Amino acid sequence: MPFVRIDLSNKQPEGLAQQVGDIVYGVMRQHINVPEDDKFQVITRHDSSELVIPKSYLGIEYSDGIIFIQVTLNEGRTTEMKKKFYKAICDEVVEKLKVRPQDVIINLVEVNKENWSFGNGEMQYAPKN
Repeated sequence: MPFVRIDLSNKQPEGLAQQVGDIVYGVMRQHINVPEDDKFQVITRHDSSELVIPKSYLGIEYSDGIIFIQVTLNEGRTTEMKKKFYKAICDEVVEKLKVRPQDVIINLVEVNKENWSFGNGEMQYAPKN
């Protein structure tokens, strides 16, 4: 179960974040084996003072149009899968939403399966004894 957080400026057009979320979900389905209907996302729009970014980092210059995408998911994907995942998200966001590629920041947080509860206070992925 990936859990996606999308953070961006409230200066971005209404609906853009939801479109980013749809792109991320589609890419997860296509590239990292996420099941259908496994779409849990939190979208947060921020005042510009709440997004602290450098002018540049690692030779990449950022703008106020920056979008942060953080995906928490079960561990186990290969480095090659992750590279394709990052590239596919960036390419689609740039093509469909006209966002600068430099402004698409993606972070994966990998966890063990037992670190999830899908409700009812239960650990659904816990090993059965």
